[in-house]
Amino acid sequence: MPGILLMCLAYLLFAMLDSSAKWLVLAGLSVLQVSLVRYAGHFLISTVLICRGGLSLSRFRTSMMSLVVLRGVLLMLTTVLNFMALRYLPLTLTSTIMFSAPIIVCALSGVFLGERVGVWRWSAIVAGFLGILIAIRPFDAEFHPAVLLSLSNVTLFAFYTLLTRKLAGVVAIQTQQFYAGLVGTLVLLPFGVWSWQIPESSQEWLILLLTPLFGWLGHECITRAHGFAEASMLTPFSYSFIIWMTALSYLVFHHPPDRWTLLGAAVVIVAGLVIWFRERRRILQ
Repeated sequence: MPGILLMCLAYLLFAMLDSSAKWLVLAGLSVLQVSLVRYAGHFLISTVLICRGGLSLSRFRTSMMSLVVLRGVLLMLTTVLNFMALRYLPLTLTSTIMFSAPIIVCALSGVFLGERVGVWRWSAIVAGFLGILIAIRPFDAEFHPAVLLSLSNVTLFAFYTLLTRKLAGVVAIQTQQFYAGLVGTLVLLPFGVWSWQIPESSQEWLILLLTPLFGWLGHECITRAHGFAEASMLTPFSYSFIIWMTALSYLVFHHPPDRWTLLGAAVVIVAGLVIWFRERRRILQ
């Protein structure tokens, strides 16, 4: 139960991060500015944690530095693309698209990780992509080109997930987090400073400064959740993200989800759960 609660809390924090970013960019702040603050805070927190208990250069070293840096670049790009898409799209739609990531990972895992993908999982992959098409309605008059930003974001996030799998057990989590914050901060620094706009109110300052905390604390909750329960038990509760995003979309931005987004989200969730079930069964066998 503690693991399940921490998992749901993590995705609530991620939903609050996306909602905060959307609120800030709609208020007139630059996407690059918000992204810079998010990664600068991430870098600061990660630096404090990795140096806790003494400064040791071994914690900063890794034989897979190029992959660690590439992972940081991919994560930074997903954040920027996501924040750009949030300016134009409802939270419910971006969250539905985001949850096609496990489906894309499953489709690519055979090529990049050498994992066997059977008929059931391929069927779920196809169904998941149909769910995305239902949600985004590419041939509908209400289709917004910002959907392409969200689709690019989820594709890059899938590659980020594959890299994280490859580095798991080889590079310490704190080391990966440190370089993710460092890479994001260094890349975004000139662009964020160039586009910097001073927040007009104390409320904007507060929300801006809370964004890195939401992101870091969400990852911390996920890490601690896996100390209480196995991933196979916790994975289905990641879909609480769509519930939180739907609630915040309605309460903060007065955007109730339409029936097509709900139907598409339902198809994506079912497809993701089928992939999870087949993966769990394969591991248990």
